[in-house]
Amino acid sequence: MTAPIFDLTNRLKAKAELTPDDTLAMRRVAWPDGIIDPAEADAIFDLNTSVKSSSREWVDFFVEAMNAYLVEQQSPKGYMDEAKANWLMAKIDIDGRVDSLGELELLVKVLESAPNVPDSLKSYALRQIETIVLTGTGPTRDGGSLDAGSINITEVKLLRRLLYAQAGDGPASVSRAESDMLFRIKDATLAAANAPEWQTLFVQAVGNHLMAHGDYQALSRERAAELDGFMNDTRSGVGGFLGRIAGSSVKGGFRTVFGKKPQSVDHDAAVAADRAVVADEQAWLTSRIDADQGLDPLEKALLAFIAAER
Repeated sequence: MTAPIFDLTNRLKAKAELTPDDTLAMRRVAWPDGIIDPAEADAIFDLNTSVKSSSREWVDFFVEAMNAYLVEQQSPKGYMDEAKANWLMAKIDIDGRVDSLGELELLVKVLESAPNVPDSLKSYALRQIETIVLTGTGPTRDGGSLDAGSINITEVKLLRRLLYAQAGDGPASVSRAESDMLFRIKDATLAAANAPEWQTLFVQAVGNHLMAHGDYQALSRERAAELDGFMNDTRSGVGGFLGRIAGSSVKGGFRTVFGKKPQSVDHDAAVAADRAVVADEQAWLTSRIDADQGLDPLEKALLAFIAAER
């Protein structure tokens, strides 16, 4: 990192707002080579924390640069390690919570763009997004706004992005923790003038948790690194390649190409089994519905959806 970025960030911290011109100046100084190093990441994040009002251009740059540092510059690419996850959470927690548009967008973007992230960051994201939806105010990146105490269409879109992000708590499906969060948000905003789209999201997402078939499991960072290293081995020769497979712990990933294929799975039977709401799921749903001493309109809609889908 060079001295000019220190000089620039120090000047910009004294401003009330980061303008498009400020953003262009920072982009030229910090990112001429497309690489964000640790010192540059610290400087950019600290500037975002210091200046509370930012242009759309700054938010776009902040999210793009931080996502590059956290996700795209990893090895293997896309798999954030524990150190980067801890760095991100510590940066956000410096002032106690996600309180800027850039931090909000970055948190969701990381979960959307990374194949997988540490579990600690998944849990942290759920807690932060719930707090933002229930108590946040002000504009968001897409031009909408956050309204404390109610769920508007902008917040519905935010929640949908989080729930279905590939590195979220339930990749390709909605997890129990995410469903619990949706019930808490529902209970807290039940009497508010919410967007009609909120009921649709609540019903479909909780229904997904209870009835959707999901067999996708993201590779862990360790497994991805193992496969990445294996495929980047430059030793030549088909014989050598097959020999390395035979002697490597990654050979399980190639069984459908070399060697015996795994036994086939009856996909239709698996889908039907997952569609059934089993005893554990019934107990959980009953406890959530009984928690507020009544059957509210969203819970009625959820039960009707389940009955129609079974």
